[in-house]
Amino acid sequence: MILFEEVTKIYGEDEPALDGVSLSIEDKEFVSLVGESGAGKSTLLKLLLREEAPTSGRIFFQGIDINTLRDNEVPPFRRKIGVVFQDFKLLPSKTAYENAAFAMEAAGKSNQEIEEDVPQALALVGLDGKGHRFPEELSGGERQRVAIARALLQQPDIILADEPTGNLDPRHTEEIIDLLLKINELGTPVIFATHEQGGVDKLGKRVITLKNGKVTRDVKRGKYRI
Repeated sequence: MILFEEVTKIYGEDEPALDGVSLSIEDKEFVSLVGESGAGKSTLLKLLLREEAPTSGRIFFQGIDINTLRDNEVPPFRRKIGVVFQDFKLLPSKTAYENAAFAMEAAGKSNQEIEEDVPQALALVGLDGKGHRFPEELSGGERQRVAIARALLQQPDIILADEPTGNLDPRHTEEIIDLLLKINELGTPVIFATHEQGGVDKLGKRVITLKNGKVTRDVKRGKYRI
């Protein structure tokens, strides 16, 4: 599904943010991408989203070299990828329902589709009955659930979770990890980028470790190791 071939990314005259990274991620996998701050996790995700281009190497998504996409092909490509961020990126003036519906509206979905799908997505992430609340009326964990619902409503081929538990307490961290695992068990592959150990150790899934821009460890069923 995803293939990185000898991918290097250099910013200016700095040391490489990624240095000759080669890896593949298969359909339906749950992969924890771990490493300290500056290890290259966010750079890898930005390259996969085509927000940036590699200095060298190639990145394939479903068999397509994404850096050969024309400008008008990039937005539809990105709609295949659901992204969950550390800081939620919710619109404070919109309710949970409206925030979740935003991706569908941007994709040109009909009002009928939105009215059918959004309540189902909110129920799936445990927010049934809370669609009328604004972000400030929700806990951190609930806000992240709205963000996950929004990502799911894109009907993505993969979920990228970039430090999704970084602003959460241990209880809400566990809840969000359990939710991502549930989504994966329903068939959607997940890349979970994190520097936190506890959730990764609990998962018992594949772990890829980055250090100084290089893959230093890749195990099918592993624990957090730097």
